[in-house]
Amino acid sequence: MRSGEPVLRVRDVHKSYRRRSVLEGVSFDLPAGQLAGIVGENGAGKSTLLRILVGDLPLDSGSVDCRGVLGHCPQETVLHDAFTVEQHLRFFQSAYGLDSLERAYELLEILHCTEYRHARLGTLSGGTRQKLNLTLALMHDPQVLLLDEPYQGFDWDTYLRFWDLAADLRDRGCSVLVVSHLAYDASRLDRLYRLHDGVLTETERLSVTMGTPVVNGAGS
Repeated sequence: MRSGEPVLRVRDVHKSYRRRSVLEGVSFDLPAGQLAGIVGENGAGKSTLLRILVGDLPLDSGSVDCRGVLGHCPQETVLHDAFTVEQHLRFFQSAYGLDSLERAYELLEILHCTEYRHARLGTLSGGTRQKLNLTLALMHDPQVLLLDEPYQGFDWDTYLRFWDLAADLRDRGCSVLVVSHLAYDASRLDRLYRLHDGVLTETERLSVTMGTPVVNGAGS
C-alpha cells in the first residue's frame, strides 16, 4: 500500500458501559507510513478504544476498517513465567504461520535482548519482558501496529532504540499508533491526538505537556 493511503479508518465510534459513555464519536485515519500518537489521562477511554481497534471489544456504533495485517502490543503482556524467550517465539511462530524466526531474532538484536533467548520469563526484569512483548507484536511484519504504553520499564538506551525502531517501521511503510498517558517525545510523531472524556481531537505535537519516562536499571 502506498505511503499516505489510509490503512486504518475509524469512523464515529461510540461505546458506553451501561449509562457511562466512554467513547463519543471517535474518528481518525491512520495512513500507510505514518507514526501517530494518542495521548490521554487514565480513564480517558484509551484502553477501550484499543480493544475495539483490535477486535477484542464490540463497539456500540460506528465502524473500524483495517486494511492490513495487524500487530498489537498490549500494556498487559500475554507471557508465561515458566517459558523461555525462545519458547515464546516458537509459540507465536506457529500462531502466525511463519517459516522462520529470522525477523524475531533481528528484533531481539535491535532491542539488545538476544542474550536472554534461553532465559525463563520469571527471571527477567520488567523492561526485558516488555522487549519480548514488543518483539512478539512485530515478528510477523504487520502493516498496522498498535502499541499501548510500549516503552514502560525501558531503560534510557532502550527507550531511544524504541523510537529508532518506530521510525524505521514507518519508513518501511508500516502504520504505527502509539497510545500513552503522556507524550514524552511528541516531536517524533507525524500526528498527535488527545483523547479526553471520550472525545478525540488532533492537537499540535509540541502543545502537549512533556515528561520523562520512568526507566529501569541494568538488564532492562
